[in-house]
Amino acid sequence: MEFRCLTASLADPGALLEAWQGDTLAVGLFSDPDHPARAQVESLVGAGLSELLERRRFKGKPGESVSLQRVEARPGTVILVGLGEPAGFDGNALRTATASIARAAAAAGSRSLALALPVEGLEPGAATAAMAEAVRLSLYADHRFRSEPDPQSVPELVTLLGLPEGSEAALRSIDGLCAGVELARQLVAAPPNVATPAALADAAASIAADYGLELKVLERSDCEALGMGAYLAVAQGSDLPPKFIHLTYRPAGETRRRVALVGKGLTFDSGGYNLKVAGSQIEMMKYDMGGSAAVLGAMRAIAQIRPEGVEVHAIVASCENMISGGAMHPGAILTASNGKTIEINNTDAEGRLTLADALVYASKLEPDAIVDLATLTGACVIALGEEIAGLWSCSDGLAEALLAAGRAGGESYWRMPLRSSYKEGLKSAFADLKNTGPRPGGSITAALFLQDFVPKDLPWAHLDIAGTVWSDKGRGLDPAGATGFGVRTLVNWISAGSAA
Repeated sequence: MEFRCLTASLADPGALLEAWQGDTLAVGLFSDPDHPARAQVESLVGAGLSELLERRRFKGKPGESVSLQRVEARPGTVILVGLGEPAGFDGNALRTATASIARAAAAAGSRSLALALPVEGLEPGAATAAMAEAVRLSLYADHRFRSEPDPQSVPELVTLLGLPEGSEAALRSIDGLCAGVELARQLVAAPPNVATPAALADAAASIAADYGLELKVLERSDCEALGMGAYLAVAQGSDLPPKFIHLTYRPAGETRRRVALVGKGLTFDSGGYNLKVAGSQIEMMKYDMGGSAAVLGAMRAIAQIRPEGVEVHAIVASCENMISGGAMHPGAILTASNGKTIEINNTDAEGRLTLADALVYASKLEPDAIVDLATLTGACVIALGEEIAGLWSCSDGLAEALLAAGRAGGESYWRMPLRSSYKEGLKSAFADLKNTGPRPGGSITAALFLQDFVPKDLPWAHLDIAGTVWSDKGRGLDPAGATGFGVRTLVNWISAGSAA
């Protein structure tokens, strides 16, 4: 899929609508019937547009669309998409409208597509990137595991009309960014007999080989030598060996800052002896490695985009949480690699144990900031639903930078409290702490648990993406299934050069 930008003369912004000669032209219309775009469309399709739209009951509301067929004319199809009130039109609305257009054009078999959507009030480069991302990512389909894949037609050429001069520069990173999101989607959607800990290591190896990154994979014995008792206790119930992955991107020239990305890598979570039961989505626990998928997807994008001045370390402590004669026992006491002892009062709170040793390892790299991503708690899903991820941070600067990076990528976060008094719920009579606290505030106590494994003076953020990595029905630019959530936030944060 190729993207192009065509600018328009301010004196005649509708000229490109009449000059473009491809298959399908899509135009966004606000609900205001006097908006200039309606007159521009009327000059293209002929008089009587208002009456036609009234017959079709098109009011210009978000989600509404009308398709007009033109016989022996180019473009042959004109799609009119409702945008609502101008005051409420923002980057997310632009993405949603673009995704709707892309799906309609693909369903019609269009080989070329042009979009004429308003970007007034939006930063031109951000608007350009948002539209290109929405087209490509909304048309993503994963047919790897079907014996007879469904036929799919996507536009070969997508032209963005009427953008200011210089907007095309924003298209340079689109392929890398979207490829990273697509990799994350593929990893999350793959079944647990395919996306094993070794398969995650292989994915990291492919990125390293293709783009010249550094890779270190620690085996069980290496992790034992580093004292990773929390991580290895989770892994000990599985027949599959754990893989501790460390992938590094180093920029050309001077390194001005170093960051670490830590992703939870549970390729399957049975719950252990606190077994997940009916209604607990045990059949979906392949997506419990959504954090590691986001981290590896971000590294795939970063490797291609190659941002300047920043060194990036990706850390994934990958394993399965299974039941066997050697599996972790409820009541066991483990020792993490920083010497902290942990009493296990729930074997289904295993992700934080793997992250504990991963955070200790990442901290020893002396980064300027650490960000971890994890499908960590059902409590976060209850609190924020399926469209917003939770964000906890000890650093206001880092939190604001990540919130801004999420907004730029169309990914939503809500900053949650690190209330110190809640840590009382993690106290153990026998060890330094328990791995779970009381049910109320469960996502907060999980974040407080992780904070114990990061130095107090090191900027750190925890992103709980449990509700956002999967969409049963699809939403916005995400088709049904794995969303690749988190990749755009990480890449935007790193590329923006936002120091914590």
